[in-house]
Amino acid sequence: MKQEYFERKDKELFCEGVAVKEAAREFGTPLYLYSASHIKERYNNFEEALKGYPHDICFAVKACSNIHILELFARAGSGFDIVSGCELRRVIDAGGDPKKCVYAGVGKSAEEIELAIEKEILYFGVESVPELERINAIAAKLGKTARIALRVNPDVDAHTHEYITTGKSENKFGLTADYAEKILKNFKEKYPNVEAVGLQIHIGSQITETEPYKKAVLKAAEFVKKLRAQGTELKYFDIGGGLGIVYKDETVATPAELIKEILPTIAELGMTFVCEMGRYMVGNSSMLITKVEYVKENPDKTFVIVDAAMNDLIRPALYEAYHEIVAVEDKDETFVCDVVGPVCESGDFFRKDCQIPKVGEGDLLAICSAGAYGFTMSSNYNSRNRAAEVLVEGDKMKLIRKRETYEDQVRNEKTCR
Repeated sequence: MKQEYFERKDKELFCEGVAVKEAAREFGTPLYLYSASHIKERYNNFEEALKGYPHDICFAVKACSNIHILELFARAGSGFDIVSGCELRRVIDAGGDPKKCVYAGVGKSAEEIELAIEKEILYFGVESVPELERINAIAAKLGKTARIALRVNPDVDAHTHEYITTGKSENKFGLTADYAEKILKNFKEKYPNVEAVGLQIHIGSQITETEPYKKAVLKAAEFVKKLRAQGTELKYFDIGGGLGIVYKDETVATPAELIKEILPTIAELGMTFVCEMGRYMVGNSSMLITKVEYVKENPDKTFVIVDAAMNDLIRPALYEAYHEIVAVEDKDETFVCDVVGPVCESGDFFRKDCQIPKVGEGDLLAICSAGAYGFTMSSNYNSRNRAAEVLVEGDKMKLIRKRETYEDQVRNEKTCR
């Protein structure tokens, strides 16, 4: 178990000062249980590493978008990386400053762009000429100037899962350096309602080493120097996000190690440092607590069937991602089993052929490292209600999302009667 604020006391699992079984008893299962102290500590690790240098740390809302979690970041002074208009609205509802928001994504709608310009976000990460033209037109209609950072694809392999690598030439994201250079020529004449203020890169997610970042930053820095020689000055150097966490036995670079490797290159340019970390901030802040419904023993395989499913946490089915599974209360014996959910898909599993404590009906299991891309990727598949979310700080629990009900699911549907 690699989660700092989850530990055993007298063979029982605790989240900070709260017994996990007590949280499950009060709020039911499946249940996402978060540690506020973990989140604050992770944010402060980046603040400390960047102390004394101009910077903006923008939490990636897509990783964990609950308004109460966003409020923790807002109170700490964080900016936000958003990828939709509703994510921007969440930030504002959480007390976040829209002027500290950077807006990524390849498919921003006209309505989303208009909202972001009206709220005066820090900048859009622009990924295509049609997007830039749309931003310019909407800004002109509003009588405003929009700020943008060109997202340049550095063609660097992040050595991560193919679905979450974003910095290679075959990915849908970003612009080639040559194309970005052409865009910036006569920029003000072509886009009079847009100000180019930054350069953005993003090479992937769950990156465990500093070398891919270093390669990408060096490539991007050379491009910045080339632009300067042509008279284009940019203020922000945005490295994107992607720093990983320990799921199993990975050796993961720390923020201090990462910043030590890349900040000198950015400092030489005199640019403001921007990052958009998500998984690092919240990945190990949460466990998904689930109850055993049945233990099914086939001749060749034992299945532990729990009340959580792929609709609650899709990462194992989608990425074959590893999540450690532990018993909330220690058992004397162990067995080998598949931990699966009740959804009617063979992909509805959390672990296969894993050795865990020998649990039975009614026992609780904790699926670790569920804070990033857990609840945010959940769904109502099989018309299942989505889980509750609870935030723990010290010995206090706070319900931050009620368990969904059938009535919640069908509220916006109309019958034919």
